[in-house]
Amino acid sequence: MAKENLKTLELENRLLRNQIQGIQSRFEEKIAELSLVREIGQALVHIRSFKKACQYILDVIINNSLAQNCSIMLFDHEKSQLFLICATDLDKKGYVLEPEKIFSKDGVRYLFKLGEGAAGQAVLENRAVLIQDSKEAESFLSGTDNQVPIGSLISIPLMIEGERFGVINLSHRKKNVFEKNDIHLFSVIANFVAITVYSTIQYEKLRDSEQKYRVLSESSNDGIAIIQAGMHVYANPKYKEVAGYSSRELTNIGFEALLDSSINDTDLRTVRVLLDGGATGRPLEVRLCGNNGVKTDVEISFSPIQHNGKKAVILSVRDLSDRKAMEKRIINAQKMEAIGKLAGGVAHDLNNILAGIVSYPELLLMDIPEDSPLKRPLLTIKKSGEKAATVVQDLLDLARRGVAVNEVVNFSNIIVEYLMSPEYEKMISYHPGIIVETDFNTNLLNIQGSPVHLSKTVMNLVSNAAEATPSGGRIVISTENRHLDGSQIKNEAARSGDYVVLSVSDTGIGISPEDIERIFEPFYTKKVMGRSGTGLGMPVVWGTVKDHRGFIDIQSTEGKGTTFTLYFPATRKKPSRDERHISMEDYLGNGESVLIVDDVKEQRELTREILEKLGYDVNSASSGEDAVEYIKEHPTDLLLMDMIMDPGIDGLETYRRILEFQPGQKAIIVTGFSETGRAKEALNLGAGSYLRKPFSLDKIGLMIRAELER
Repeated sequence: MAKENLKTLELENRLLRNQIQGIQSRFEEKIAELSLVREIGQALVHIRSFKKACQYILDVIINNSLAQNCSIMLFDHEKSQLFLICATDLDKKGYVLEPEKIFSKDGVRYLFKLGEGAAGQAVLENRAVLIQDSKEAESFLSGTDNQVPIGSLISIPLMIEGERFGVINLSHRKKNVFEKNDIHLFSVIANFVAITVYSTIQYEKLRDSEQKYRVLSESSNDGIAIIQAGMHVYANPKYKEVAGYSSRELTNIGFEALLDSSINDTDLRTVRVLLDGGATGRPLEVRLCGNNGVKTDVEISFSPIQHNGKKAVILSVRDLSDRKAMEKRIINAQKMEAIGKLAGGVAHDLNNILAGIVSYPELLLMDIPEDSPLKRPLLTIKKSGEKAATVVQDLLDLARRGVAVNEVVNFSNIIVEYLMSPEYEKMISYHPGIIVETDFNTNLLNIQGSPVHLSKTVMNLVSNAAEATPSGGRIVISTENRHLDGSQIKNEAARSGDYVVLSVSDTGIGISPEDIERIFEPFYTKKVMGRSGTGLGMPVVWGTVKDHRGFIDIQSTEGKGTTFTLYFPATRKKPSRDERHISMEDYLGNGESVLIVDDVKEQRELTREILEKLGYDVNSASSGEDAVEYIKEHPTDLLLMDMIMDPGIDGLETYRRILEFQPGQKAIIVTGFSETGRAKEALNLGAGSYLRKPFSLDKIGLMIRAELER
């Protein structure tokens, strides 16, 4: 009996030990599971990188559980399919999808449809699916050919805020490795996995978005800044360029400190409202005063945002310097065009009047003795008319109606000729304290241009410099060759290549910034009226340089002086000169017939007297229509036609009608304007040349002889 009791006690002890060992084993397993969950949770909290998080999940699960293989798939809601984001392969190496492919879905591996296979079923039904023997389970579907061998499998759905997110799969090549008890552990792990994968994907998306916006901001042509509590907390390169401060300096500068003091009270109040996150409204134009006092006109706009959990504004700053400069050029061009048209019309009428003042003294001088007391006053009248004609020519140049720039000239020679002219002597007599120096390049390249207009340009620049040095001083006229390439060109009108550069510098009073902006406006002058102060000199300089495809640079300091630098495209062509002396015999007529066509009676009579003096058989017509009818009945050697006649047809239409029945009819175009498009068209039809009023005896005589002998 005692033996039986002893055996029973030993059996109970063994059972108790086994139970204790079982409890201890399960307790250790639970501790291990909790340790695993704790380890995963603590580690994943600190991982932000998607790839690192996925690799860590794979490593921890494989190294700390019965699973030999692990994979995570995400659910594509649009396609209702699962695609692989990470997995271990046969060699236990981890595959992790590049995070940008998650966003684009470009090149991802779709494996199961919703409800398909254990993974698809787990996601569809939102429950863990346990397959203990893959060969016996109907719900098991093998994946791709390179899939690891699977004997048993657990698929656990991943959910985010009640929405399908994906699935985590754990497998072993042997069957019956996983039990129902494993589902709970892996479900807890799955919750960590879902949160971690989701948060790292969102982090990657945020980082990608931030990187794109940073690239856009850093490369933007507009200034961008973040202003918080009125202070700068971020500024892109363009903003720093406009402000003239570094990022570190801007952090200690409020935006209001950059506003120029010229801002009006209304705009300042608007800026303060916008800085405080008020309604954005329309963009506002203000002037910023940056480092070193550099002022820039800008257009600003504000957008309220949250920055580091506090309200702030994004400030966009657009530099208006180029736009303002373009607007100013357009306004100036329109102003010059309007004034030019007005001046051109006035010039036409004045030239008709001056024609008599210049030409009649020449006719009278031919009929009086050399020692006549009338000779001097007649010469004075003629010279005064010619001077008036030069002012009219300035008006015509202002009208921008064509300047011929096809003659090859050397600028140094033009300057020398001016320095030997009566105009220069007169200028020096007004400014005896001026010392004029020259610095010429002895190997100066030639340019193609108009010697008359270039000489007038030199005269105007030197006269301008003399007026700017009322107490005496130095004027330096220099020429040089200069090659400009892309990096040296700051003027938009310039092109790469060789240039002849004319500089006129003075040590005078300088020009204020306000006057520099207006210096090329017609009739704007601070000179002494009656000497050279017509207000047309600098506009004519501007127009001449423009006609010669050049550009101007002005450097001036008030109280120290000014330098005008003119750039003209150089040419390798050589100048040609005809210095043959011209006598009256060179342009006398031989009784050839000439028809004068002009709507102004005084012009017809004056021109008729000149041509009869030169020996031509002259008739006249007061309109284009009369001229056409006359030529039909009286063939004529040469037509001398005014271009603009009113009323009736103009010179071009007159010539066109005559050519219909008299092909090859020789003609000269005469007008008080500069050469116009219609005048050029008449020349293209066969008219030999173009004569501008007022004209001298030798000029019209030589032109008629050249046309008759052509």
